[in-house]
Amino acid sequence: MNIIITGASRGIGFETAKKLAKVHKVYCLSRNIEPLLALKNDNIIPISFDLVTFDHHQLDAVFKTVDSIDVIINNAGLLVNKPFMDITPIELQNMYSVNVTSPFRLIQYFYPKLTKTAHIVNISSMGGVQGSAKFPGLSGYSSSKGAMTILTECLAEEFKETGVRVNCLALGAVQTEMLEEAFPGYQAPFSPEKMANYVADFAINGKDFFNGKVMNVAVSTP
Repeated sequence: MNIIITGASRGIGFETAKKLAKVHKVYCLSRNIEPLLALKNDNIIPISFDLVTFDHHQLDAVFKTVDSIDVIINNAGLLVNKPFMDITPIELQNMYSVNVTSPFRLIQYFYPKLTKTAHIVNISSMGGVQGSAKFPGLSGYSSSKGAMTILTECLAEEFKETGVRVNCLALGAVQTEMLEEAFPGYQAPFSPEKMANYVADFAINGKDFFNGKVMNVAVSTP
């Protein structure tokens, strides 16, 4: 399989890419590709790409020779933990660019190459699920992740006649660098490696059982 994953230089994305690359070809989009290069794995193709600026020409050179894409994992996320009144316009714009707009555009970009049994997996957050616990300081992040859950449902309906499946994993707390930066000292119940096992398996097999679903993957939140 040919798999696309964003935000692959650290945390869940990095561990998911490593697991999938044991069998599949994994194209890893990230601003920082050094950790990926250090793996020296022929099945991992690092691509330096900024989701905020979204210069698609950086993708054209790589993907003009790729005939088909089987899985897209929109994993990249940007979290700014600030009181609502202190979030700047650029911080809000960047969060929505990384968490919503860029996945939207990436799906549009790769759609012509998707196989008839392709699976799009959008990684959201429990904070983006209606009715879940919400926390001060996360208005921008949680609302952008909420948009991702609705986008998933919309795309599943839009693509239902094509065979392409679209699902969303709303993750609870995982002990990543991003979580530590937002909640210093908090200890999450899952490691990136453990969550990556779940994400990788779902990316390959989840399409056989689900479409248009937002799956809550959490034993706790923040």
